[in-house]
Amino acid sequence: MKYPRTPFVVTLLSASLAGSVLANDLTVYTYSSFTSEWGPGPQIKAAFEEQCACTLNFVSTDDGVSLLNRARIEGRNTQADVILGIDDALMAEARALGVVQSHRLNWADYPLAPDLQWQDDTFVPFDYGYFAFVYDTEKTPEPAGSLRELLASDAAIIYQDPRTSTVGQGLMMWMNAVYGANVEGAWADLAAQTVTVTSGWSEAYGMFLEGEADYVLSYTTSPAYHMVAEGSDRYQAAGFAEGHVAQIEVGAVSAFTDNAELANEFLAFLISAEAQAIIPVTNWMLPVRTDAELPDAFASLPEPARIGFTPETVFQERQNWIRTWRNAVSQ
Repeated sequence: MKYPRTPFVVTLLSASLAGSVLANDLTVYTYSSFTSEWGPGPQIKAAFEEQCACTLNFVSTDDGVSLLNRARIEGRNTQADVILGIDDALMAEARALGVVQSHRLNWADYPLAPDLQWQDDTFVPFDYGYFAFVYDTEKTPEPAGSLRELLASDAAIIYQDPRTSTVGQGLMMWMNAVYGANVEGAWADLAAQTVTVTSGWSEAYGMFLEGEADYVLSYTTSPAYHMVAEGSDRYQAAGFAEGHVAQIEVGAVSAFTDNAELANEFLAFLISAEAQAIIPVTNWMLPVRTDAELPDAFASLPEPARIGFTPETVFQERQNWIRTWRNAVSQ
C-alpha cells in the first residue's frame, strides 16, 4: 500500500501504528460489474475476510482495459495490491508496462481446466468464456449463424469500445480473425448497424435489455443468468460458424504492493473451490477448476470453436487495429 510522504517525526510514529493496517488491508483494482451488488465482489469479500482476518477493499473502473490504463497512469503511486479483471489478451501489455509481478502459486495444487493449458508465473486465471452476440428470441427468432451473416443483415447492434473494454477488444480480435486484410470494410458495415458503442459491458447490456438493439456483444454464458436467476430462456447467444474468440480473465499481484503475501493469498483464494463456486453464478462465466459444480443451465450453452490471437500478437497489433477501427467508424 502507498501513502503520501509525511514529516520524519510523524513517519516514525505512523510506522509503529500502521504496520498492522498495512499487513491486514488489501486493495484490489477490478471492474465495476465485479463489484456490483449482483456481481461476485460482495460474496468474495465476505468469504475472504472471514479466512484472512483482513479488510478487502475494491476499487473499480468501467472495464478491464480501463483498469490496465489506470494502473499504467498511476505507476508506482498506485494503491493497488492486486490487479483483477484484465484478460489474457492484455497480459503481454501488462507485463511490458511493469505493473505486475510474479505470483507464488504452484499450478500442480489446482485442478485447472485442461483446455486452459495454464502455466503462467505472473497471472492467475479465475474464470473464462467466449464472446458472443446475445439476442432476444421474442424479437429475433432466427438469429445470424455467422459474423458475416450478422454484418450483412439490418440488425441493430450495441457493442463496447475496444479502447476501454475487454469485451470490445474481444470483438476487435474477432473481426480481425474473420476478415483479415478486409477488416476496415467490415467495420464500416458494422457501423451502419450500430446503435451505440459504450465504454463498458454493463451499460451495453442494460441498453439491450431495455430493447434498444437486436444484438449486444456479450458472452455465450450470459443466457445462463436469465435461466437461473429469472427462469427464462428468452435471451440466447448466437453460435457463429467461423468460431468465437475466448477470454480468460486473470488477476496479478501489483508490482508496487507492500503486501505481496496477502495479495498472493487472495489470488489463491480466487481459485479455491469456495470462490469458484461463487464466480460462475455471479460473474456468469465458466469456472477454471474442473471440480466446480454448475447449474444445469450451463449444460445448454454453446460450445464454440475457438479462434483468435496470442497475447503477444494482440500486444503488437492492438494500436494498429484500434486505428483501423477508428478510421472505419468515423467515416
